[in-house]
Amino acid sequence: MSLTTDVAQRFLDENFAPWVKALDLTIARIDARGATLTMPVSDQLMRVGGIVSGQALAAMADTAMVFACAGMLGEFRPVATTNLDTQFLRPGTGDRIRCEAEIVRAGKALIFTRASLIAEPSEKPVATATATFFLP
Repeated sequence: MSLTTDVAQRFLDENFAPWVKALDLTIARIDARGATLTMPVSDQLMRVGGIVSGQALAAMADTAMVFACAGMLGEFRPVATTNLDTQFLRPGTGDRIRCEAEIVRAGKALIFTRASLIAEPSEKPVATATATFFLP
């Protein structure tokens, strides 16, 4: 089974915490290799200095990697983040942030993922992240 972007978006809208939904994420792609999400840059996500807060970027990366797991599994199954490492490369500015998440390796109980966060329209990398998920 493969998930569509519409099914994934509905799952996000109906099942994630209100503060994650407040990021206004859009599922742009989901398949067996991973997922791509976008997030509009808005005043609600800004910190001092007029840049997207690191907390919003980290939450976006974690969420995108959860959807990458679902895409690889072909369905939504509970996964638990056991490790999340985020490197901030430059200030998040522009119109949107695009997060491209991919599966690095999937074992029986652990799924290893990585994500790149890119500012649009400049196409400059803003952050990278890696995460490990436990699959119960």
